[in-house]
Amino acid sequence: MTRQALSPKTMPLELGLNLFRTRPAAKDQEALGLRAGEWVQVRSREEILATLDENGRLDELPFMPEMLKYCGARIMVGKRAHKTCDPAIGIGGRKMANTVHLSNIRCNGAAHDGCQAACLIFWKEAWLKRIEPVTAAAEPSRSVRSGSGGCTEDVLHSSIRIAPPPGETEPRYVCQNTQIKFATQPQSSWDLRQYLEDYTSGNVSLARLAVGLLYTAWRTVSEAGIGIGTPMRWIYDTFQRVIGGSPYPLRPFGVPKDVATPRATLDVQEGERVRVKSHAEILKTLDSNYRNRGLYFDSEMVPFTEREYEVECRVKQIIDERDGKMLRFKTDAIILKDVVCGSRYAYCRRFCPRAIPPYWREIWLERVPGEQAEAGCDHS
Repeated sequence: MTRQALSPKTMPLELGLNLFRTRPAAKDQEALGLRAGEWVQVRSREEILATLDENGRLDELPFMPEMLKYCGARIMVGKRAHKTCDPAIGIGGRKMANTVHLSNIRCNGAAHDGCQAACLIFWKEAWLKRIEPVTAAAEPSRSVRSGSGGCTEDVLHSSIRIAPPPGETEPRYVCQNTQIKFATQPQSSWDLRQYLEDYTSGNVSLARLAVGLLYTAWRTVSEAGIGIGTPMRWIYDTFQRVIGGSPYPLRPFGVPKDVATPRATLDVQEGERVRVKSHAEILKTLDSNYRNRGLYFDSEMVPFTEREYEVECRVKQIIDERDGKMLRFKTDAIILKDVVCGSRYAYCRRFCPRAIPPYWREIWLERVPGEQAEAGCDHS
């Protein structure tokens, strides 16, 4: 899912060159071939630091200070991160080697001055060891081959900020998401091997794989401009209503060009329950770029319409993956609990396991009368 941003930005040349100044990645790390549902133990600080280069990275992927507290913990693998998306350079898919996401382990932004993006953390297999389910004893720790000279905790902390260039006052940040462009390679959506790995890794069930590929074929025909798009979308919507599914995600916007998009203020707070409005209602608030006051409504958000959720938190600032700057929202965006991108629809990032939480405008939501849950927002 494309990370929603207020405006596109280009990474400054100075920052790009700075990020490239790293030693080549170590090539002798053991590949575990982890699958979704397996149990692992995060290696000790000393073992992990030994795998990192002098900038605190392995294969250009930073080990962030927010990850240190998980050293020694036993956690289930959520998904194999053999591919991902990178909103910083567009909506295309990217491939990554020997990496996984652990079960809903997200960055809390503590070392990055309170970034609230709540991104799913990437874990190199060299930082993990396979164990039996949590009730069993962990296997003895094996030695880990070091990377390009090793690293220290001080470097982990000092390497996340880049001094501002002349004329600017705020630093730029380095995190896993700003580095994805360097830690991955391009991946064609026509490379069928990725879908085989989606299934064999346990990331995607055979049924979901079939449904996703069927949608791709259906969309290709309906959007081909051969005069049958309208009836095909009608058939799609009719079938989805019967099974309780989501409407066809690609529809015309509702706000005419050169007209400001509407706004609403609910002042919903953490723990409150809200209902997401219907897709048709939300479309009336979007401009020709599917944005409301700069915030993008992605087609991946359509499956959550007309459903109730708890407010996870109000988002005031996130690190912009494009240039590493702290991006501060003029109006808070809303994150809903347990609502993440499922990569159901996009050609180029089908079944991406990154699970980015989408941001919601309050005009897309409405309160659930008489429902009040206990407040709480902890991404740790």
